[in-house]
Amino acid sequence: MLEVLDQVRPLVLNSARAVELMWRPEGVSVGMRAVLGIVADVGPMPVPAIAERLDLARQGVQRHVNDLCALSLVQTRPNPGHQRSVLIAITEPGRDLCDRIRRHELAQLGDRMAVERTDEQLQTAAMVLTALNRDVRNRVQTLRTGQ
Repeated sequence: MLEVLDQVRPLVLNSARAVELMWRPEGVSVGMRAVLGIVADVGPMPVPAIAERLDLARQGVQRHVNDLCALSLVQTRPNPGHQRSVLIAITEPGRDLCDRIRRHELAQLGDRMAVERTDEQLQTAAMVLTALNRDVRNRVQTLRTGQ
C-alpha cells in the first residue's frame, strides 16, 4: 500500500502543475478548473456543497468562485432553499471552456500516457484508488473527531 501512496503524491502534484501550465493563459488555476468541472457536471450548487465534493475548505472554494465570476465563467443565482447562500452556476462561456479543457485533457491522456497499460489494469487501478481515497477520507474524519 505504501508503494501506491508513494506514487499518488507525486502524481497529484505533477498533475496539478500540468493543469496550471496548460490553462494559465486562460487565467484558470487547478482549483478553478476543479470548481468549474463540478458545477458543469452537477449543476448549480452553493459554495459549501462544492467544497464538500472537492474536499476543500469553503473559503478556498469561495476564492475560486470569485475568480471564475470575474472571468464570467460562472454566475450566482438565488437559492430557493436558502436565502443567504446563493447557487453557483456555469455560464455559456464557462461551459465552452470546460468542454475544451476536457477534450484537451482526454486527448492528452488517451494515447500518450501509460501506454503499456491494459484497460483491465486501468479499471483495477481506478477501483484501488477509489477505495484508498474513501478510506483515507474516513481516517481524516476519525482524526478530526478524535474517535
